Amino acid sequence: MIDNSDSSRRKPSPLSGEAGLEEARLRQQAIGVKLRHLFDEVVNEPVPDEFLAILRSADEKAAGDKDGE
Repeated sequence: MIDNSDSSRRKPSPLSGEAGLEEARLRQQAIGVKLRHLFDEVVNEPVPDEFLAILRSADEKAAGDKDGE
């Protein structure tokens, strides 16, 4: 059987008002902390040797192009 109760009347969220705002702020702070931690990990990773070789090659080519001008 279908429940015919008025579903348009929603109960107020237990996180409404000041408590909801505070929880949202805390959640945003936690996300920010985790993002900063992840960013720091990525920044501190070593650069792969293959990428360094590509950069060196590009630098040498750029230096050679300047000498030919």
